[in-house]
Amino acid sequence: MQKKPFHPSGPRRPAGSGPRGPRGPRGPVKEEPYAINERIRAHEVRLVGDNVENGIYTIAQARHMAEEQELDLVEISPTAEPPVCKILDYQKFLYQQKKRQKEAKAKATKVVIKEIRFGPQTDDHDYNFKLKHAQGFLQEGSKVKAYVFFKGRSILFKEQGEVLLLRFAQDLEELGKVEQMPQLEGKRMIMMITPKKK
Repeated sequence: MQKKPFHPSGPRRPAGSGPRGPRGPRGPVKEEPYAINERIRAHEVRLVGDNVENGIYTIAQARHMAEEQELDLVEISPTAEPPVCKILDYQKFLYQQKKRQKEAKAKATKVVIKEIRFGPQTDDHDYNFKLKHAQGFLQEGSKVKAYVFFKGRSILFKEQGEVLLLRFAQDLEELGKVEQMPQLEGKRMIMMITPKKK
């Protein structure tokens, strides 16, 4: 009977079963939106701002000036010749940029388009019902896309459809103005009305 070799440190572990080292960071590292300090590759830069004498400096001079003020050298316009930099608190600068973007997004109003559909021979009751809806849409700041849909042979009444749309625009002239006059697109004659600025 063959004896198994004795290992003073105990039995060997199977390959790959040893203790794992620390794991590296998961996923790609998020890149900074601006080059700062040592990441600026230019040999010379144009410094601007209230806390420096504006002008062109070597990168070493610019970094030294930033260090003296205990701030960061931030490349704000990399495509300029030479690149434009500012000396500032980078984290504070990023926070202000995000705040401005958020405010701009809040101010940007989405253009809402409401559709009103007619037949070429719409009666007065249906017309007035849709006119009331269009008035409400324009008052809330939405655009109105009014169109006449022609089914089959009703395309023969396209002049009647145009008259209907022009009457609709006239009845809404206090609240909106015509952005696009009636135009035939396939089986639909379309007119766009935009709300008047208050």
